[in-house]
Amino acid sequence: MHIDHIGIAVKNIDEAVKTYEKILNTKCTKREVVESEKVDTAFFQTGESKVELLGGTAPDSVINTYIEKRGEGIHHVAFEVDDIEAELARLKSEGFTLLNESPKDGADNKLVAFLHPKENHGVLVELCQSKK
Repeated sequence: MHIDHIGIAVKNIDEAVKTYEKILNTKCTKREVVESEKVDTAFFQTGESKVELLGGTAPDSVINTYIEKRGEGIHHVAFEVDDIEAELARLKSEGFTLLNESPKDGADNKLVAFLHPKENHGVLVELCQSKK
């Protein structure tokens, strides 16, 4: 496993893209809307990892709900795995609460699944695997 990306929840993704282009001194490498999650994403490559900005596309999106409760900021840490199904089974057997019993389509050509933050010291953990 390695850190694939850090997800950051933002109110205005276009403004956040401008900010992170200045911070990272590079252009956004990819923009993508994930309709099923009602989220607009923007990626920045930073070495072998990425920064993912997440903006809601509808008032009831999970990102807008998150921002209403907690404000803008780090939303999740994503770890790339070779076999997401095996990792979900392993983590479930270790007692972690899975927010997704099976992987779903995510941004950046990935299968994704999340672990509830209550067992992760308050951190929402995403597992991701590149689609083959």
